[in-house]
Amino acid sequence: MAISTPLFASHARRWQDNRYVYPVVSRRSHGLSIGVNLNPDKACNFDCVYCSVDRTPGEPRDGAEVDLGILRAELDQLLGLAASGAIWSVPPFDRTPVPLRRLNDVAFSGDGEPTASRALLPACHLVAELIRWHGLQGTKIVLITNATLLDRPQVVDALAFLDGTDGEIWAKLDAGTEGYYQQVDRTKVLLATVLANLAMTGRRRAIVIQSLFLCLDGEPPSAAELHAYVERLRALIAGGCRIKLVQIYTVARPPAESTVTPVADALLDRLCQEVRGLGLAAEAAYAPR
Repeated sequence: MAISTPLFASHARRWQDNRYVYPVVSRRSHGLSIGVNLNPDKACNFDCVYCSVDRTPGEPRDGAEVDLGILRAELDQLLGLAASGAIWSVPPFDRTPVPLRRLNDVAFSGDGEPTASRALLPACHLVAELIRWHGLQGTKIVLITNATLLDRPQVVDALAFLDGTDGEIWAKLDAGTEGYYQQVDRTKVLLATVLANLAMTGRRRAIVIQSLFLCLDGEPPSAAELHAYVERLRALIAGGCRIKLVQIYTVARPPAESTVTPVADALLDRLCQEVRGLGLAAEAAYAPR
């Protein structure tokens, strides 16, 4: 049975006085995920209709440069709390259901696209070092990405390093057609670029595909759009892309656009069945209750 908690709807990128590192209880991680925000300036080449980051002009935002010394100190503290179990006595994490009281990963996520940050590779080294230091072997390093910049040389180097740590790439694919992709993700980057980067990256290691589906003005994606999405996955597989899991989920937090609402559980379940029909593992994450 799927476990739900109001904590799934709270992914605040600020925790205590930290600048870069924050804890969340994650639906898709099935436990505690420690987030590393490499985009405190909130810069992103997507403007997703479902994004929970407030990019309103005039809203406070930090500079683009990442201070690795501060990041190290913040991550060291949080990993220590997780390793000792003390995190579960700190509000609001003291309300975490017992089955979710586990550290799953340290995830590069946050307020923008982490692969756009020049700090990505050194931050990967730092995270791996601190996981070892705290004796948390088995804790994954996850890169959550919109897949637009995976062909950049410095990003390729960071992915190669993560391969040596058993890290995971969680790469976004929210649509099957260019029109719907632009409607949902609102970007100058073409869907063809995302698909090419997914194919290239997945030929080098198995990746996780993360796909969010939603209702716009009360309407879910059309049957034709969902079919096109499944066909994109089929084409990726045929091209040699290795996909270890497809995460199919919906809106959990207040979105950028008020017309965005979650899709029904049944739609996610049907889509998972279709994806499994391709021979892939698929996992649904429903709207919190």
